[in-house]
Amino acid sequence: MADGVFNIAKGRVNEYQSRVANNDPANSALITVILKVAEADATLEDYDDLAALLAGSNTEADFTNYVRSVLTDADVSAPVPDDTNNWQAADIPDQTIVAAGGASNNTLVKYLICYDSDTTGGTDSNIIPLTHHDFPVTTDGSNLVAQINADGYYKAS
Repeated sequence: MADGVFNIAKGRVNEYQSRVANNDPANSALITVILKVAEADATLEDYDDLAALLAGSNTEADFTNYVRSVLTDADVSAPVPDDTNNWQAADIPDQTIVAAGGASNNTLVKYLICYDSDTTGGTDSNIIPLTHHDFPVTTDGSNLVAQINADGYYKAS
């Protein structure tokens, strides 16, 4: 297992982040999802929407206090070209789940960053998975902080 980009999002992650940062369309957001069971990366990357991914052999976390994070234009910035290093990186703020687990714990394996063009739609079939990141953590009631990469969760170079 490792970090990777879903096939449907290859070459488009920075575009999706820019759309959220620019509130275009309104109600667009990045959604984070944590998995406690995940298929092999090569299989995982073939899914085109979150509903299909979760209908496969992947299981979303359900530990005490788990909720998906919804990141809007107030939370993220559009990626900016780095002309010195010749890349463009997308980043999100560190995500904290307070008192993760305790009464009900999970052993976690993957952290997903997804794109939803309209958060008022309410269906996982409209959510496009962008990237997946190894996330080997077992909850125990402590605060859980997800920092995917200090340089960003995605880099196009």
